[in-house]
Amino acid sequence: MKDFLAVSDYSPETLQALLDSAIQLKEEWKSGGNKPIFKNKVLAMIFQKPSLRTRVSFDMAMRHFGGDALYLSPAEIGLGKRESIADIARVLSGYVNAIMARVFDHAHVVELAKWASVPVINGLSDYNHPCQAMADALTIYEEFGKLKGLNVTYVGDGNNVAVSLMHVCAKLGANFTIANPAGYNIAQKAIEIGKRFTAESGSAITLLNDPHAAVKEADVIYTDTWTSMGQEEETQKRQQVFPPFQVNEKLVAEARKHVIVMHCLPAHRREEITDEVADGPHSRLFPQAHNRLHAQKAILVHLMS
Repeated sequence: MKDFLAVSDYSPETLQALLDSAIQLKEEWKSGGNKPIFKNKVLAMIFQKPSLRTRVSFDMAMRHFGGDALYLSPAEIGLGKRESIADIARVLSGYVNAIMARVFDHAHVVELAKWASVPVINGLSDYNHPCQAMADALTIYEEFGKLKGLNVTYVGDGNNVAVSLMHVCAKLGANFTIANPAGYNIAQKAIEIGKRFTAESGSAITLLNDPHAAVKEADVIYTDTWTSMGQEEETQKRQQVFPPFQVNEKLVAEARKHVIVMHCLPAHRREEITDEVADGPHSRLFPQAHNRLHAQKAILVHLMS
């Protein structure tokens, strides 16, 4: 498969191979640096949404491999507005070796992949966030040595991050539980896809509205911002609905003693997560953020080598 648009597109074996590759590349980098396997290769990075981790991690990944990354801002392209996505895909395919796109509408990255003759990577869409999920899985794998049989609990909005986390857990055998306010569910289609994977891996997906019940046996507690980019007009309403779903010391104490806490960042501290938890002994927020670099290196190698 020449693109990386969703973890649901890949077999458990390939996802595990990507994690193994990420670990190997991370060790190689720590031991003196990665081999310049992408010398004279360029990754085009299309951004409709701002980013810290996605932009810097992909840019640095290409540099570590001896390649380069080209940042294309929203004003420079106007994806689907200034010119068609099909035309943009075909033009860029003649200039660069791969395309990463961070978009609002998932259909845009799918269309890019349809028309591009080089690999396309989904750097985030309104539907999912597969690169984040691979960094999440890497972080959990480094902590516990496995995903199979672990209990991963997501507390908060059933958003794009939740979709990809659910799918990577289902593929690799972790039990996934989400606790969200009523009406802020993961999309039903994504749940149905996830349940097909759990039937194969032997894991389970559990949907709850009570965060305290959800974290009881949790090995991992995961949260994200209550209001994602593009939902700003809902901020005031969401700030009234979501406070019972805050990840704080009381909630963390209800999980297993060895529980780790994760957040894809940026964090709105004192909203979805407290400072005490984000900076506390259970937190893996920053190793998780750093693992974006290593997981994405594995994706790039898989697609471009």
